[in-house]
Amino acid sequence: MDAARYVVDALERAGIAHVVVAPGSRSAPLVYALAEAEADGRLSNYVRVDERVAGFTALGLALASGVPAAIVTTSGTAVGNLLPAVMEANHGGTPLLVLSADRPEELRGTGANQTTQQLDLFGEHVRFATDVPAGVDPTSAIATALSAARGHIEGIPAGPVQVNLAFRDPLTPALDGSEWERLLPEIEVPSAPETLESDDGTSDASDVASGVTSVPGSGVPAALPSSSHRTVVVAGHGAGVEAEYFARMLGLPLLAEPSSNARFGPNAIGPYRLLLEKFGPDSAMPIERVVLFGRPTLSRQISGLLANPNLERALFLPNPVPWFEAGRRTELILTQWDQLVGFAGHGPAGWLSAWHQVAAMAEAALESVLAGAATTGGELSGPEVARHVWSRAQKEPGSNLMLGSSNPIRDVDLAGKPTPGNNVTTFANRGLAGIDGTLATATGIALATREATRVLLGDVTFLHDSGALNIGPTEQVPNVQVIVLNDAGGGIFSVLEHGTLGKAPNYASAVERFFGTPHTVKLAALATAYGWDHTLVRTAAELVTALAGPVEGRQIIEVAASRDGLRDLHANIKAALAAD
Repeated sequence: MDAARYVVDALERAGIAHVVVAPGSRSAPLVYALAEAEADGRLSNYVRVDERVAGFTALGLALASGVPAAIVTTSGTAVGNLLPAVMEANHGGTPLLVLSADRPEELRGTGANQTTQQLDLFGEHVRFATDVPAGVDPTSAIATALSAARGHIEGIPAGPVQVNLAFRDPLTPALDGSEWERLLPEIEVPSAPETLESDDGTSDASDVASGVTSVPGSGVPAALPSSSHRTVVVAGHGAGVEAEYFARMLGLPLLAEPSSNARFGPNAIGPYRLLLEKFGPDSAMPIERVVLFGRPTLSRQISGLLANPNLERALFLPNPVPWFEAGRRTELILTQWDQLVGFAGHGPAGWLSAWHQVAAMAEAALESVLAGAATTGGELSGPEVARHVWSRAQKEPGSNLMLGSSNPIRDVDLAGKPTPGNNVTTFANRGLAGIDGTLATATGIALATREATRVLLGDVTFLHDSGALNIGPTEQVPNVQVIVLNDAGGGIFSVLEHGTLGKAPNYASAVERFFGTPHTVKLAALATAYGWDHTLVRTAAELVTALAGPVEGRQIIEVAASRDGLRDLHANIKAALAAD
């Protein structure tokens, strides 16, 4: 917050009066500092959902005022969305200041979510670009950048500049020094079942596949290892079916994100992120080893597990991947299947059974909370919608499911029940986890595969890419069903740290405006304008009916929801699990 306030002070001293803000979490310190400044009458803020719109809004402000206007974005693709406006400012000689928030140095190149090389992203289109490390006073960098933007450097005309600002956690101002609420449940881990071990010390057939198996697609048999460890298999984005096979072969719990396409089979654990603490170092059966397939991006719990230096961790990397740089991951990198088998070992007696037992308790508690919300007249929640959409998609073998960033993919990760088989191909833009381009990506998937494609996303993500609804009359029409959870704003922030600040009188209005980004867009009118069918649903029964029909042509199912009770819903889930 100190560094963010220094930025605002520097803007004020330089005479910057207009700042355009696009919502995001990494830029939160700067947003709160700007909100404070606006409340004091020091400058004016303008909030836009789409960074492309934000960029051109700032361009207009600079053109009309004759002084630089600033644009604030979060990290990742959000910064890239400014390129068209930056290019226009470059060629038009218009002064723009891009304030791009970024992860700190220790997270860059590690595969951390929404992290990429942001400095010099605009190349020759900016007059000046600099990186400000986390915790460093950015005043000098801001002053130099604005001097370049105004054309005060000899021989260089006015134009756009970039100051890339790194921020570390915490990203919100302190609120009475209190700790943030935890969302994880408090439940007891069952003790290991007795008499599950045979005389020779191997696990029973219910936990470990017996005999000799073969690696999928290789034809090479893989013998089971003689050693056993309390290992878990984490399947991140793009892991593939190999992760499911590996976990099943060795009798290990499988913690699979939806877009891993490994969230199926007898070893998959549904609400795994609620359970990780129950197998921590102080539990009766602590996790000893972690095997990672793919790239995990969805939960802090998994990030914490993979960062734990007290656990032995291995990343299976048979082929090069673009999402991290060599030497920046802390896991042991293994490239051969037999190496990975030897590292993991087979699950000891009762290990998988313990996970299934606790998972069943969590599923029952979650089901109870969601059913209770529906029977008391509450609006549909994200987890409930996710559960219905996931379930329906799995009943249509060969179909596609595209999951939007922010809450929808996390709701499926929480509430989507693992299935016996993998019947649907699940997609998500997790390269940088931006909300932009989701609809366009889904239509491309539908056109390429010629299969029915469902898209589950939030209203802000929908509006961000609403231009993708425009499909010309001479173009092929994809079979796409878009399910929009419309809670009139950005719901994910209410379950993050901002939800706590949002309940404080001094911050409530700022949190709602800058992070809730409320809107009054009529999605039905937008659907009509672009030629899409539209259905509004308010109850679970209506949603089930709407999903039951065939996915033909262009369909939008709008689910009426509210952000008001979202934080309470997660608290209720926590309470229900604690009661068990």
